[in-house]
Amino acid sequence: MLTLNTILEELNDVPVDRLQDLYSYIHSLKANPKKSQASKKKILSYVGLFNGMSQRDYDDFLKEVKRTRTDLFDRDINL
Repeated sequence: MLTLNTILEELNDVPVDRLQDLYSYIHSLKANPKKSQASKKKILSYVGLFNGMSQRDYDDFLKEVKRTRTDLFDRDINL
């Protein structure tokens, strides 16, 4: 398991010209309460979206979502 000291030791090896990139990345990992609140509002705007849908249509929708996820994420990505 990584410790804070291990990470801090690794930071010593980061080239000076890459510190801004590293700072930006670390900053992007922090939780942003304002952004989270905005996301929550967007998500909640979809509440009740499927109320008018028949059970059969909803089941078909869920099957299609599962199939799409499998197709999207069940593959090798070479970077």
